[in-house]
Amino acid sequence: MDTIEKYELALYEDLKGYLLEQGEVDEHMPECPDVEERWQAIGEAYLPDGIREFQAYPTASLGWMMYIGMAIARFWDEDWNLYKHIANLYALLRDKRGYDQLDEYVREGVLLLRGEAYDQTEQLVSACATRTHTLLMRQGFEPGTVDAMKGYVASLRQLYLMGMSVELHRLGYHMTRQNI
Repeated sequence: MDTIEKYELALYEDLKGYLLEQGEVDEHMPECPDVEERWQAIGEAYLPDGIREFQAYPTASLGWMMYIGMAIARFWDEDWNLYKHIANLYALLRDKRGYDQLDEYVREGVLLLRGEAYDQTEQLVSACATRTHTLLMRQGFEPGTVDAMKGYVASLRQLYLMGMSVELHRLGYHMTRQNI
């Protein structure tokens, strides 16, 4: 296992543990191939914006990807036959209000959150982004290197998948053993 794989596994375990403590996921993380398969295209579309913002706003650059994962999971639940044909789902989300308000748009316009749920989701994503940033910085990747880029992309991937997992959990998809 190389350095990036070790980092991504450590990040997965850290975020999963935190989200379990918060009651936002089940022990067995959900699987949703339709949403998971969209990661590559979404990640590639997001990179120019995310990289540009990372220096000044690292937790926003990271956290926005968790919101995107939540939004794509919601799209999957609502009407995947409609959304699966949209080539650039990231642009669909970003272009509603612009990159800077992507978080607000997802919470209000996609997840339909208000009041306490809106604030709690903001705090949850912020905590996950902060944890991710801290763990990423502890890796000591030299800025501008291939490893730094791979670490950033691995971080985005895990946040996307965690966003998906949180939203599926909130929508009632629980990966628990059924006694039949």
